[in-house]
Amino acid sequence: MLGITHSVRRADLKAVGEIRRALRELMRHRCRADTAEVAELLITELVTNALVHTDHGAEVSATLARARLRVEVRDYAARRPRPYVPSADHGTHGRGLVLVQALADAWGVDSLALGGGKVVWFELDGSEDVGPA
Repeated sequence: MLGITHSVRRADLKAVGEIRRALRELMRHRCRADTAEVAELLITELVTNALVHTDHGAEVSATLARARLRVEVRDYAARRPRPYVPSADHGTHGRGLVLVQALADAWGVDSLALGGGKVVWFELDGSEDVGPA
């Protein structure tokens, strides 16, 4: 199993690009290009949501084992996110969880008892058969 972990400070939107690059490197030569592109889009949405909609930072992890990528974004707000289709007045905002719901093979939100907060996660299938991960 291969993986990455990152801590992101509150409102540090520059870190989103660093996380995308780390994920791209993790998936390089191990996953189909279309799976990697979807993973980058979805991790961007989840990390951005955590930074924009909470007052704290986030913990990001991605693990790649055999034919499955799992990404988890932990934040420290108890409020559970819900996907919704925004109106035209919202511009491009509000579509993150709708994208996750539409593109991920599995996704969910787990509440955390210790330390509070939650983990929003998604999984994607699509690794290439390149040997043990």
